[in-house]
Amino acid sequence: MKEKIIKRTKKLLEKIGKVGLVSTSLFFCTNTCFASVSDSKIATGTQNLIGDLTNWLLILAPVLTVLLIGYYLLRKSSSDEMDGKRWDSRIKIAIICCVGVIVASGLINLIIGYYK
Repeated sequence: MKEKIIKRTKKLLEKIGKVGLVSTSLFFCTNTCFASVSDSKIATGTQNLIGDLTNWLLILAPVLTVLLIGYYLLRKSSSDEMDGKRWDSRIKIAIICCVGVIVASGLINLIIGYYK
């Protein structure tokens, strides 16, 4: 029984050693083995595109939210009690979505800032 455990342990250690050797060699050779993608036109252009889109979202989200809330308030004023509750919930959802878009856009800008 002990011999089987020792054989299996040796085989497992050999496999772990091979995987460790391969991963270590890839880790140390990444600068010389692979081409640099971060300086390519596609990578820098994509970073600039995402940065510009998130900046536009920071501008458009509050403006669109104000317009939607105005529309919802107009519809609420001309509705009965049951529909008024629906318009109230739509106003709350619009505000929550605006905050979510602004937070997501800020996080994306923050993450992209680390790549520059």
